[in-house]
Amino acid sequence: MSTRRDFIVRASQGLAAASFSPLVIGKRPLPRTAQGTGLVFEERYLDHVLPPRDGEPHPERPLRLQKIKEVFSARGLDSAMVPITPRPDSMPQIRGTHTLEHIQAVRRLEVSGPVAHLAVGGALAGVDAVSTGVVKNAFCAIRPPGHHANNTGAVEGFCYYSNAAIAARYAQATYGFGKVLILDFDYHHGNATQNAFYDDPSVLFFSAHDWEAYPGTGDPALTGEGDGTGLNINAHLDCGSKDVDMMRHWDGALSKAVESFRPDFVIVSAGFDSRKDDLLGCFDLSDDAFRLMTRLAMDYASDYCEGRLVSLLEGGYNVDGLALGAAAHAETLLEG
Repeated sequence: MSTRRDFIVRASQGLAAASFSPLVIGKRPLPRTAQGTGLVFEERYLDHVLPPRDGEPHPERPLRLQKIKEVFSARGLDSAMVPITPRPDSMPQIRGTHTLEHIQAVRRLEVSGPVAHLAVGGALAGVDAVSTGVVKNAFCAIRPPGHHANNTGAVEGFCYYSNAAIAARYAQATYGFGKVLILDFDYHHGNATQNAFYDDPSVLFFSAHDWEAYPGTGDPALTGEGDGTGLNINAHLDCGSKDVDMMRHWDGALSKAVESFRPDFVIVSAGFDSRKDDLLGCFDLSDDAFRLMTRLAMDYASDYCEGRLVSLLEGGYNVDGLALGAAAHAETLLEG
């Protein structure tokens, strides 16, 4: 019988020339008959505009989502996916992850503060739709991104609230899913996600990134502490890394960790600045890498948690490349 490792090895070769019982205790578990892929998109996400840098438009700009919308429409993805409306109030969940001081600092931002609030609402709506069986999986085209948002009261790496961490806690608290797997393939390390769960045995966090890039975190030697020891996996890739280099990191430690962990829910921090020709990244990944990573994430979800998977947009600053990578990701979710 073909194993996941065999699949990764075959895929990598082509690009170069699965101890605990599952804790499925959801209050409203996903029916096995759930079908379809949800899409979170909200026009108000375009209202968030950061000031220019060096006379050029800020890389985290509304055009990122506009291009995604354009490519999704051209490929018929928007009509194939199930529209999901963001939750209007996510503040109770935000308070579970962020300090009052941090929240107050974000709320003082007249336009961007409410949009950051709505981005969290989009992530939570994705969790709702998947958890209640409205769709099998979902892609949340939200902004601003979130995986750098700690509790400093400042905007870090274009991030305001830690969307993935909040969504994971929400899946646990609202639907009773005991174990959450978070997979982050952004070019930059998901430092805030790591910090939220570093000693937490209920979350397995994997980040494949360039350790030498912003924010300078993501040392592979950092594997968690206390009860969370071994559940924080940082994989460093050198500048110029290709598809085969990325896929090697999805083998070995990650596959073995997921097999032991047996998640009840999967969250993907989908950063497409790891794609070739990005403005803020220097990897050389093609869209095939995003298809393969998405398929493997879906495989984990299928094996252990009846397909429950929610993907949250993080980085990606070459707007055309971002849109193409996101389309490859969404097409794969639909094919599942």
